[in-house]
Amino acid sequence: MKNILIVEDYQIIRLATKILVQDLYKTAVIREATTFNEALSELAVHPQDLVILDVQIPEGRGFEMIGAMRAVQKHVNILIFSAIEERVYGIHYLRAGANGFVSKNSETADIRTAILSIADTGRYVSPRIKVELLNQLDKQNYRADNPLLDLSAREITIMDMLIDGFWIKEIASRLDLTESSVSTYKARLFEKLHVTTLIEMFQKVSHYKDMD
Repeated sequence: MKNILIVEDYQIIRLATKILVQDLYKTAVIREATTFNEALSELAVHPQDLVILDVQIPEGRGFEMIGAMRAVQKHVNILIFSAIEERVYGIHYLRAGANGFVSKNSETADIRTAILSIADTGRYVSPRIKVELLNQLDKQNYRADNPLLDLSAREITIMDMLIDGFWIKEIASRLDLTESSVSTYKARLFEKLHVTTLIEMFQKVSHYKDMD
C-alpha cells in the first residue's frame, strides 16, 4: 500500500492528480495539503512514500523546500509537479535533491511514467532534462542558448524575487543573507544577463522563459 501526499493549492489540479494516482495505485492512501506548512505538518505525522509537490504553492520556499521536507522525513521521495519552466528549473530541483521533475504541461502518460519511475527506481528524468544534462557534460563544446541555464539555484531564486518586486532588504531577510550579499548577487545577475535595470531584466527573463 502506497502513502502519497499531494501538495497543490488548486482544487481542480489536486483532484485530477488524485484520480491519476488512484488509477495507478488502487489501495493508495492519499493525503492532501494546500500550503507548504500544511505539507510539513502532514509529513511530521504521516510517513509518505511519495510527495507530489507544486513548488508554487503558498508559503513555498523555492529550492529550499526539498531540504525542509527531508529534515522531517529523511528518505521521502519528492516529485516536482509544476508549471514553472522545466528547462530552466528542472535540473536545479534535481540538484537540490528532488527525485524527479515533471511539467504540468506534460502528457498524462508522461506524468504516469514519472510517478511509476520514482516508485520503481527512486528517480525520474524527463527526456528534455536528460538532453540538457548530456549537453552540460560536454563542457568544452557546451554553450547554453539560454543564459538562464547558466545561473545557479541561488541566482535564480534572487532573480525571481527581484522580478516579483521584493526589496533587497526583504530578500536578505527571507534568505538569511546580508544585504551586501544580495546586492552582489543582483550585480552578478545584471552582468550575466547583460542588463542594467530591473525592467530590462524582467523583459529578458520573460523572453528566455518563453523559449522553454
